[in-house]
Amino acid sequence: MHQENKSRLGMLAGIAAGALWGLVFLAPALIPAFQPLELSVGRYLAYGLIAAVLVAPSWRRLLRTLTWREWRGLIWLSLTGNIVYYVLLASAVQTGGVAMTSMVIGLLPLVVTLVGSRDRHAVPLRKLIPSLLLSAGGLACISWQSLAHPGHASLLGLLCALAALLSWTVYAVGNSRWLGRLRSVSAQEWNLLTGVVTGAAALLLAIPVALAAPGTHGGTAWLQFAGVATGVALLCSVVGNGLWNHASRVLPLTLMGQMIVFEFLFALLYGYLWEQRWPTLAEAAATLLLLAGVAACAAAHRPQRAANAATA
Repeated sequence: MHQENKSRLGMLAGIAAGALWGLVFLAPALIPAFQPLELSVGRYLAYGLIAAVLVAPSWRRLLRTLTWREWRGLIWLSLTGNIVYYVLLASAVQTGGVAMTSMVIGLLPLVVTLVGSRDRHAVPLRKLIPSLLLSAGGLACISWQSLAHPGHASLLGLLCALAALLSWTVYAVGNSRWLGRLRSVSAQEWNLLTGVVTGAAALLLAIPVALAAPGTHGGTAWLQFAGVATGVALLCSVVGNGLWNHASRVLPLTLMGQMIVFEFLFALLYGYLWEQRWPTLAEAAATLLLLAGVAACAAAHRPQRAANAATA
């Protein structure tokens, strides 16, 4: 029963992380005068500063606990899950369009679940097939309108989108496995350390971004930019990533893959509220299918959780 409760809390943490991550999609609409890369650098610099302040009381203990191997892992996770991923994503949107990029990134839950099915003691793939089919159906529904309006998709854009998909998959899998190995570091401490390393990387990226910026923003615009970047850093990175790390520590990777769906669903919800409209028939069908996919995935894991509790 204790394990069952931990799993439920883990799922709630994964859903809450998705609800916060969905806010990222509203940020560009709040400050349209700034490029996505500028917002990314601002977000990650703020993430690094906030993380450094919050982790400061534990800094000496963590320095004694972590070896160079863990710091290398943090650098790798910071690049694959934040900096490199966002640069590839922004490039894919600019050269291939939002529709094509969304369709490729929408494969994340399927890819992470498939990778997780190869882990030791993972739920057999045959039990995950109903969940994967439902998720694929939801992705097909939401992509239907995009296929009707293909935009300016290009080979370069497709390659960037596929690279972004690979980058975040590597992050999700690697982060989950690091959290499974490290018991002397809490899930939130690992998130804050990732933030410190990401902030340092963002400092390097800030130089070329500042040189390439048009430099036409006024004082009010910069205040708005600082507010949005700090808000996204605090809610999405510090709190959202912390919740995701907690879920990653207690849930198997096959189930964590499905938790990514909630970022997509909450982003849609916020988009409807922002645009003041109801979802289309295809969007409503996609939402129902994606939710059904998560429910089917959770049901596939329930017998395993019960068995684990019985043998504990």
